[in-house]
Amino acid sequence: MGWIILWALVLIVVVVIITNIKIVPQAHAYVMERLGAYHATWETGLHVKVPFIDRIAKKVSLKEQVIDFPPQPVITKDNVTMQIDTVVYFQITDPKLYAYGVERPISAIENLSATTLRNIIGCLLYTSYAADDKDRVIIGGSGGV
Repeated sequence: MGWIILWALVLIVVVVIITNIKIVPQAHAYVMERLGAYHATWETGLHVKVPFIDRIAKKVSLKEQVIDFPPQPVITKDNVTMQIDTVVYFQITDPKLYAYGVERPISAIENLSATTLRNIIGCLLYTSYAADDKDRVIIGGSGGV
């Protein structure tokens, strides 16, 4: 009877240890919390967390991401109202700031891009860009937001 209890305890300990071994895939990062506070950011590789003390707070993809936001109304310098469709490419470079810096990071990216577009389009004259095409104005550029 004593051996059965001993084997059951050994089995439970082995299961707990195995379930706390984590592999972080390529182009991902795990934000770790210890007792509810930020502890570390795990990069790619094999890691072991402390059972019942550590937890994975957020799994973050470090790949470049694309988000298509709904059209935004903007007003040009000559008071023409138009709809601007926004596609934003972004890449997370600091998983800790992504997890703890802003409550809703995607919403913050949408608002920042809409504000930047309104600022840029507000300085342009519609009549100078729409001489050939009255329905569509494409503004291109290099770099990122």
